[in-house]
Amino acid sequence: MKKIFFIIFFLAATGSLMAQNYAYVDMEYIFSKIPAYKNAQKQLEQLSAQYQKEMENKHSVIANMYSDYQKQSSGLSSAVRKQEEDAIISSEKEYKALQNKYFGPDGLLSQKRELLIKPIQESVNKSIQSVAVQKGYAVIFNKTDESVFVYTNPAYDVSNIVLGRLGINN
Repeated sequence: MKKIFFIIFFLAATGSLMAQNYAYVDMEYIFSKIPAYKNAQKQLEQLSAQYQKEMENKHSVIANMYSDYQKQSSGLSSAVRKQEEDAIISSEKEYKALQNKYFGPDGLLSQKRELLIKPIQESVNKSIQSVAVQKGYAVIFNKTDESVFVYTNPAYDVSNIVLGRLGINN
């Protein structure tokens, strides 16, 4: 629905855009050329792997607890069985809480991504705005979302100009 609305808006606005200068950038290409972005991505991947390993270890412990419980449950008294079940349930809750702490919407990984990536994105956006003002572009589109673009003429790609503004030679 969102794409349809955007396409309709784009088509409706095309008449007024014809009189305007427009260009596009390829954000994936731009970010791939920024060393700080590559470094940030690498740090995030390492942190994610570390968190994932910890989650896998915790899950393995819970699986072992459950397996041991199944093997021994028939020989346990109801009170001990209840204790074991409560311990498993408690461990599962801890696992879910840890998963949310690391990978949730406001989790540590998301916070680290915000800390590392947001300044780079802001810098790129400022450079794009600067190019737009200097070159007189009314609109600069992001080519990365190719679902909107059927064809793009390379003459209107200002990605390298943006990289130049960021001090990066391609």
